Amino acid sequence: MAHDPGKHEHADTMGIGKAIAVLTSGGDAQGMNAAVRAVVRVGIYTGAKVFFVHEGYQGLVDGGDNIREATWESVSMMLQLGGTVIGSARCKDFREREGRLKAARNLVKKGITNLCVIGGDGSLTGADTFRAEWSGLLQDLVKTGGITAEEAKNSSHLNIVGMVGSIDNDFCGTDMTIGTDSALHRIMEIVDAITTTAQSHQRTFVLEVMGRHCGYLALVTALASGADWVFIPESPPEDDWEEHLCRRLTETRTRGSRLNIIIVAEGAIDKHGKPITSEDIKTLVVKRLGYDTRVTILGHVQRGGTPSAFDRVLGSRMGVEAVMALLEGTPDTPACVVSLSGNQAIRLPLMECVQVTKDVTTAMNEGRFDEALKLRGRSFQNNWNVYKILAHVHPPTAKSGYNLAVMNVGAPAAGMNAAVRSTVRIGLIHGHRMLAVHDGFEGLAEGKVEEIGWSGVGGWTGRGGSSLGTKRTLPKKYFEEISNTIANFNIHGLIVIGGFEAFTGSLEMIEGRAKFEELCIPICVIPATVSNNIPGSDFSIGADTALNTITSTCDRIKQSAAGTKRRVFIIETMGGFCGYLATMAGLAAGADAAYIYEDPFNIRDLELNVTHLTEKMKTTVKRGLILRNEKCNENYTTEFIYNLYSEEGKGIFDTRKNVLGHMQQGGSPTPFDRNFGTKMGAKAVAWMSGKIKECSRHGRIFANTADSACLLGMRRRALVFQPLSELKQETDFEHRIPRTQWWLKLRPILKILAKYKIELDTSETAHLEHITRKRVSGEGAL
Repeated sequence: MAHDPGKHEHADTMGIGKAIAVLTSGGDAQGMNAAVRAVVRVGIYTGAKVFFVHEGYQGLVDGGDNIREATWESVSMMLQLGGTVIGSARCKDFREREGRLKAARNLVKKGITNLCVIGGDGSLTGADTFRAEWSGLLQDLVKTGGITAEEAKNSSHLNIVGMVGSIDNDFCGTDMTIGTDSALHRIMEIVDAITTTAQSHQRTFVLEVMGRHCGYLALVTALASGADWVFIPESPPEDDWEEHLCRRLTETRTRGSRLNIIIVAEGAIDKHGKPITSEDIKTLVVKRLGYDTRVTILGHVQRGGTPSAFDRVLGSRMGVEAVMALLEGTPDTPACVVSLSGNQAIRLPLMECVQVTKDVTTAMNEGRFDEALKLRGRSFQNNWNVYKILAHVHPPTAKSGYNLAVMNVGAPAAGMNAAVRSTVRIGLIHGHRMLAVHDGFEGLAEGKVEEIGWSGVGGWTGRGGSSLGTKRTLPKKYFEEISNTIANFNIHGLIVIGGFEAFTGSLEMIEGRAKFEELCIPICVIPATVSNNIPGSDFSIGADTALNTITSTCDRIKQSAAGTKRRVFIIETMGGFCGYLATMAGLAAGADAAYIYEDPFNIRDLELNVTHLTEKMKTTVKRGLILRNEKCNENYTTEFIYNLYSEEGKGIFDTRKNVLGHMQQGGSPTPFDRNFGTKMGAKAVAWMSGKIKECSRHGRIFANTADSACLLGMRRRALVFQPLSELKQETDFEHRIPRTQWWLKLRPILKILAKYKIELDTSETAHLEHITRKRVSGEGAL
């Protein structure tokens, strides 16, 4: 699917004379609407006609009013709705050739030769069959007089692109399917609520989550909630699991915990394929341990509710990629699935993905569980390994003799505590003595250091903010005191979890190594800040939580604006000079514009935006949403933009402004931030244990090389350690941002979805990859 620059000079004319139909099929998933909205708007932007197919394949077979042309306005206010607005149905008719004949005739009559299917693997397999039979179906229709030879010639081949919408995340080849993140949000809300009641009564809770033959939801829930045990179909427990489970629950209680949480995937089985149900587990715990035990089956709650920010951005990005793949398709390109790998949009052959997905089920049915785990992909295996270490490995009796310190630096960010918890516990499992430093570098200077044990971080995954206490103070002026603390507490390694100051402060510590040999210890920085402005990492802990906070606030504001009509809201977001939050929240909330420092704008741009909104007020969508990053321009302040819009909009629309402020740093961490924090902590400690041994000389630690002070970041697909000194070149220190930022390439999508006629650079669209190669690569993917 290589892009031929000679073919389409302009993306906004690619679709002229073509028609695209979009349908949702199978089980619903949050974020499907975001995908439908993007397909419709980007399709219209390219000049194509776009049709909704209501009620999935059933609507395709029944035709008539089920296939309706979509307009720009018809997908307005869809972004924040869960489920699928155009309906989905299980369809028997489409499984028969007779039904597919009817469907083909309905498409041909409307001149539609491009089909975008959003659904699970069953729905996508159906689409592929349809495509394979297409020419045969048309021949039959011409014979029976269903269509004319002319119509058959005009619709000679059918292009198909799939997007996977499924809360189970059970489709191989995609990192995340649409709806998975939202389902995790629902589950974590419930787990958090249950935790408080379980603690009051010292109860054991058994929670059953969805996911048929896939344990992804159960596994991530277990990691994010710090559960005692998880049962997943891909990796059944050993035969004596009953003993092991009871031992584990008793240990948790004796360590001072007042509750136990056990997560069960609905498809959980033992080594012999016999189902393990939540009731079985309850009976076991009550009989053997006598604990007060309750079962909660989450059921369809997991499919419900508003989509998370991640699912909206995912759906929107996939929608854009799907339209491009359809319009670039030729009779020779196979049906493909658009998907995300790390944060890259990719295209994969549909049937290759379906095949691997089926291989997993076969492997499980035949008892080849290790293979099933491998086929699920890198990220699934990593989750499983971290869970196993945290839940099943005992801290050794023999100590390593090393002391590791952990601290928070900068502003609070949700997920910091999850990272601290996993750092402390994995450190103890490695045999180290763990030290907690309170109040950042200042606390390190003042000797605010204490030993922290296993239960000292109990229940920290779901806590927002920073329990250790955090400050923005930099270490340079305290080198003397810090060196004393390091010597007094005999600290052999330092893990710094925090924002831009964690990065610059650690750089200062390296500079101080020349004068103070106490500072010659390995240092690892884990990025945690809502601004997501740390060089060396595509994401930082806390940004996802802040993004969801902004998005849900924007949803409420949009509802208020929809009620009053003709109203434009200007919302100021945090982020320092980094426009990540404003841009991503703009995509997730459907903003008309997002002003950021990295994408300079002038008075003409502002004027264009005002005119654009004036035009919008003439349509049925009489509201506007403008996001402004706090430091995007020192003269065009929020106040200035508010005044400009108020003056120019007189008699056409009212303007209101909102500064979101510190609510963006608070709140309970999202599943992504809990999981990300947990994995980053685990990875950092593993690196630290190796580094300390490497730098050890006769019982003393001496670390003075560039690679003994690293930042652990997520780059594309992998978690990588990069020397801090190398990241200096990648940093704009004046504005506290990285020199290159991956998310800037999403800005055009934001503008197109807001109906701006701009150039979309399609030279960067994804090429068709193959799944087998992809699965083996990507060391340490999330």
